[in-house]
Amino acid sequence: MTITVTTWSLEQTSPADLRPAATAPDEVRIVRAEVPSPEFSRFLYASVGADVSWTDRNALTRAQWRETLERPGVETWVAYEKGTPAGYLELAAQPGATVEIVYFGLLPAFRGRRIGGHLLSYGTARAWDLAERWQDLTPTKRVWLHTCSKDGPHAMDNYLRRGFRLFDTKTEEEPEPA
Repeated sequence: MTITVTTWSLEQTSPADLRPAATAPDEVRIVRAEVPSPEFSRFLYASVGADVSWTDRNALTRAQWRETLERPGVETWVAYEKGTPAGYLELAAQPGATVEIVYFGLLPAFRGRRIGGHLLSYGTARAWDLAERWQDLTPTKRVWLHTCSKDGPHAMDNYLRRGFRLFDTKTEEEPEPA
């Protein structure tokens, strides 16, 4: 059996495109995970992506995780509520002064509580100022991401409310998740 999956690619081409969400509750903090940790990143990836069928990193070894996380211009930003990880956003610098928001999402228990808009706003701002933290990077000229029909029901609306614009749509048949 297969399912039809639509993938949308969205972008911002100026820091002025960002429309921040209202601030999160006082109990929510966003912190950069500055020490690359394959175990922590695997936890975030699996916890956020399990119910929306994230599978592309499931087979990575610890060494492959570390290699990915240690690349210049890769950052993981984690939202915590009262000390508990609530979600994360992973940035990756790419050629041409572009930054991809590679992964973004919340653990299921934290969805629908306005944390996602705040995390996306904060993470997008960090994409725009990424070169300030990485001396060999060119200042960001474009921030992009993709989302798909398997993601949560509020994902696309959140991206659009933050000022992202659609630039590509693809529809493919994929094997139905087991």
